[in-house]
Amino acid sequence: MQDFTTCRKSGGIFVPVAGLTVFAIASGYLMSLVPLSLTNFKIDSSYASWLASIYYIGLLIGSMMIEPIIAKIGHRVAFITFLGLLAATVAVLPIFPNKEVWLFARLIAGMAVAGIFVVVESWLLIGDNAKERAKRLGFYMTSLYGGTTIGQLAVGMFGVKGFIPFIVILVLLLIAILPPLFVKQGQPSSDSHQVLSIKQIARLSKPAIIGCMTSGVVMGSIYGLMPLALKQSALTTDQVGVLMAATILGGMVIQPVISKLSIKMSKTLLLALMSLLGVFAMGITYLSSDYVVLITALALLGMSAFALYPIAITLACDNLDSSYIVAATQVMLFSYSVGSALGPIGANSFMAEQNGIMDFFFIVLLATAIYMLVASLHRKPQVLAS
Repeated sequence: MQDFTTCRKSGGIFVPVAGLTVFAIASGYLMSLVPLSLTNFKIDSSYASWLASIYYIGLLIGSMMIEPIIAKIGHRVAFITFLGLLAATVAVLPIFPNKEVWLFARLIAGMAVAGIFVVVESWLLIGDNAKERAKRLGFYMTSLYGGTTIGQLAVGMFGVKGFIPFIVILVLLLIAILPPLFVKQGQPSSDSHQVLSIKQIARLSKPAIIGCMTSGVVMGSIYGLMPLALKQSALTTDQVGVLMAATILGGMVIQPVISKLSIKMSKTLLLALMSLLGVFAMGITYLSSDYVVLITALALLGMSAFALYPIAITLACDNLDSSYIVAATQVMLFSYSVGSALGPIGANSFMAEQNGIMDFFFIVLLATAIYMLVASLHRKPQVLAS
């Protein structure tokens, strides 16, 4: 087992956090841009749910392939490679405004983003101290959601028409490559990674896996269909951008609180409480359709949805040897990706109804809250995968 001092020394956080922040700005803009720009490129808007789902299928496929790549080329080069691959998929979209090309490009984009997530998460989580892991993951989620919030505001700033939005995103991704390209120190050692067996995966925390999966269902639907659902509610493009930003800002501001609470209380119970917060948020939308109320409700939904993944992944990594962290984060991303691929398809069946996507979130989060409450009452000591 690596000692904590070595892990901390080798796991400097500037490169992953700096690169991730700029990537998040680009990604936040791109997630809203794809569904909103379909009609401008004469692609039927009904493909929005398919584009969202195939992206998360790519995330699912990618999550199964990343660990050997990181072990072979290291975190830094892997980070550069995956960012470059994502940039290539963005360049393709406006040049070939064809639904088949877009579906393929979004599939590859999902695989690239899976690589980015596993690289950054394992980079920050390698360390044998639970408090240090929670602190670093707090930095990670704050950077991710802070960047994504700024990216949502770019919808109002640069619009969703023509080539300019794609050029802006492409430039941002190229900037994100600069930190790992020029700072060559600080990456974790890649010679101590171990693969988890099926038996060891089965011993990982079940609430952690369910938490990641639920996070994927909700997040996939938020990113894939929420902009379209809001647009169908007769809101302007600027209002959609503000509401999406409010959702992600809610997710960002809750991170420091989650970081502290996850050390002081049962993570399974915390997952239940965060799910109930989402249920409460959706309940507000049934009482009023006022724009300010909607901003508040979506900010609370963001706090709920964006808190589930960091809590779940730290729960999964509790008491794990550092050599298993890359493999464990890969398993958690796989669970998240399964939910992300299924979420937009499930949410799409609610889209025809008034307040439909809110109903979907209400049902999913309520079911998760009940499961987590039961699991926290029957919690047994975790069997270590290592």
